[in-house]
Amino acid sequence: MKKRRGNKEGTIYQRSNGKWRAQILIGGKRLSFATETRKEAQKWLREMRNDIERGLTHEGATISFGEWLDEWLISKEHHVAVQTHSYYCQIARDYINPALGRIRLRELNSRQIQRFYNSKVSEGIGLRTVQKTHTVIHASLNSARKFGMIPFNPDDATSPPKPKQKPMKFLNKEQIKILLHVARETNDRNYALYYLALVTGMRQGELLGLMWENMDLDKGILNVKFNLKRIPGGGLKLDKPKTDSSIRSIKLGEDTIQVLQSQKRILETEALSDLWHNEGFVFPSMVGTALDPTYLLKQFRQLLNNARLPKIRFHDLRHTAASLMLNNGVDVLVASQRLGHAHPSITLDVYGHLMPSMQNEAANILDSLISE
Repeated sequence: MKKRRGNKEGTIYQRSNGKWRAQILIGGKRLSFATETRKEAQKWLREMRNDIERGLTHEGATISFGEWLDEWLISKEHHVAVQTHSYYCQIARDYINPALGRIRLRELNSRQIQRFYNSKVSEGIGLRTVQKTHTVIHASLNSARKFGMIPFNPDDATSPPKPKQKPMKFLNKEQIKILLHVARETNDRNYALYYLALVTGMRQGELLGLMWENMDLDKGILNVKFNLKRIPGGGLKLDKPKTDSSIRSIKLGEDTIQVLQSQKRILETEALSDLWHNEGFVFPSMVGTALDPTYLLKQFRQLLNNARLPKIRFHDLRHTAASLMLNNGVDVLVASQRLGHAHPSITLDVYGHLMPSMQNEAANILDSLISE
């Protein structure tokens, strides 16, 4: 057996079977690494010395990726929405841990992660699911890197599949008039909801979580403070909006105020029922409780069918509102604030292609300024 020692900085020796083993002490505990070549053992030892100098602990060197992922998920529980955290846990349980969980965190490499992504695609797992899996892996490994448990994020070098973006669909002005006309003529109970979606661009959850106490119809102000979400197990819960910028105030026009006043009178009539539960929702169910999003989508599809309009998602009403604003002279900053985007740049990234070209106007203005 050949052996080499060096200033208490670790040991490299060759075993009787010809393989090489490197060992080093971390916090009084021995850590070993077996490999085929002496060169690889030397490389491992150098990396370990550097990492120990940067604060690597024995736990950090021996913990598995699955153990670290569980720890990371606990830390994220109060930093993301309940629905998002539940989805992350499901992804870790169903996909990541069975394939990568037993590998030591420090030994997880880019090639293993890339093979994992490729295998999920080959198995027919949806590209969006694989993309979300990548989000969990990348974020958890970034956290491990910041804690000094790994020198770099091996997921940085991978190429996860990118799902195709669902095309945005919009209703034009004529189609909007048809939609609202048919909703009114058929006494659709959600008429005011559709109207508000089109004039504010609010998200579905924000509309369903809207409370009368968060509105001042005299001043024409609507305050977005809640988002109705489905939680694990199937129930509905009022939660904070998607982002801090989603908590916002929206100015209402005179016609919108009248539509909401009419909605209030309708609910006052419905509240006379013995089955009514006054929970304060602007757009409640038939008995005053939170309106189930699934039921709303069913009614929305029926309305589109009755109006003989193209099949769109409810979320496309938000896109329609953005399109109306940006194509009719509403300032990007104002549109961004009404939509609840963190920055106007987000609005431009998502909807910039909808804005009419100002190239001709710009060319003429510059000509007039510079021309003699």
